[in-house]
Amino acid sequence: MDLLPITLKLSRQRCLIVGGGNIAWRKAQLLADADACIDVLAPTIEPQLQALVEKTNGQYLPAAYSQQLELNHYRLVIAATNDATVNAQVFADCEAKNILVNSVDDPPHCRFMMPAIIDRSPLLISIATGGASPVLARQLRTQIEGILPARLGDLVAFSGQWRPAVKQKIANPDQRRVFWEKLYTSPVAEQVLAGNIKQASAAMPEFMESWQEPHGEVYLIGAGPGDPDLLTFKALRLMQQADVIVYDRLVSEPILNLCRRDADRIYVGKARSNHAVQQEGINALLVRLAQEGKRVCRLKGGDPFIFGRGGEEIEELFAAKVKFQVVPGITAASGCSAYAGIPLTHRDYAQSVRFLTGHLKEGSPELPWNELVYENQTLVLYMGLVGLEKICQQLIAHGQRPDMPVALVSKGTTPEQTVVVGTLADIASKVEGSGIAAPTLTIIGEVVKLRDKLKWM
Repeated sequence: MDLLPITLKLSRQRCLIVGGGNIAWRKAQLLADADACIDVLAPTIEPQLQALVEKTNGQYLPAAYSQQLELNHYRLVIAATNDATVNAQVFADCEAKNILVNSVDDPPHCRFMMPAIIDRSPLLISIATGGASPVLARQLRTQIEGILPARLGDLVAFSGQWRPAVKQKIANPDQRRVFWEKLYTSPVAEQVLAGNIKQASAAMPEFMESWQEPHGEVYLIGAGPGDPDLLTFKALRLMQQADVIVYDRLVSEPILNLCRRDADRIYVGKARSNHAVQQEGINALLVRLAQEGKRVCRLKGGDPFIFGRGGEEIEELFAAKVKFQVVPGITAASGCSAYAGIPLTHRDYAQSVRFLTGHLKEGSPELPWNELVYENQTLVLYMGLVGLEKICQQLIAHGQRPDMPVALVSKGTTPEQTVVVGTLADIASKVEGSGIAAPTLTIIGEVVKLRDKLKWM
């Protein structure tokens, strides 16, 4: 995030616009809506801008910009002339005095940007592109405008009026958050949005009286293989309302950024021979947090029920009588193979697919080798990078042909995705020097040949 979105309280604050044309007028309208007092410095001024200056009790200063101008009187300054040299000088002078400054359509000479604004006062929604694409920001504003109720601002104001009473009744901030979430999906909120404020106010005391403290709950959510666009709607909704995020090593940073920002985050990742928290500790942690009344998002890479130990965790929750939900995710096998252009099944090459874990036990993978040596079958091994050479050796020793195609997909579905293709005989040697690293998925079967034709990412 290169920019920090903030909202400024400019009521009765003196602001300066350098420039008197149409662009200056458009910026002045925004400042006037914020109840700012606007001064304009320009040799000439448009009539509508002059009227706006007078309306805000500002001053028109009929002169060209000069470095002798006293800028310390102003909260912020906007350079809106058609002279890039003047705008750059305004920026430099404001920078020297630590005054917020914006040069219109000139991002390098801006200390703040003017976003596209959706106004449902007191609710404000701003959309900014850092000056890179203001047209796109306006298009997004139009799209969002169309899905927001016209009286959404009334609901914000209604909430503000009742906030002290709610705070007095519900002391716990986490429980108070749940109360407001339920209110906004209740008939009370519908009355406000319909413009029936009196009816909503009359119904509010009964709604508060019927409020019951929420019980804790665990959401066991599959985060998928890495691309945040592969999350389900339900996963995103629960991630946004959870009080605590308990997450694994394989959960990507872009996905974590979609969780509620003020939620507590607890890392319990497990790498090979390095477990931040043992599985038994994770199970106990989930139970404890839920019993404290918290909504817990247990976020796992891939799908929680495919080599994710999700079954072990909900067994513990069930035994402790903790409420839980399971939200499936796209498992690495389907996500990574699709992004690598390798179909796991194909009428001509593979009529079955098997998911296996390549974890080593006492230095050697324990797999049903005889069952795996089958021509028209795709094998997908999770976490098999470390034992890759031994896995290939065992498959060949049990009858699989050495030239069977193999693909390794590292960090699949992410911008860092890397694919290495070879055969059982040579894939281990190709890994050396390739830079490929965990998390890596191994795909073995004739379907790997289709990658050259079908790869799209």
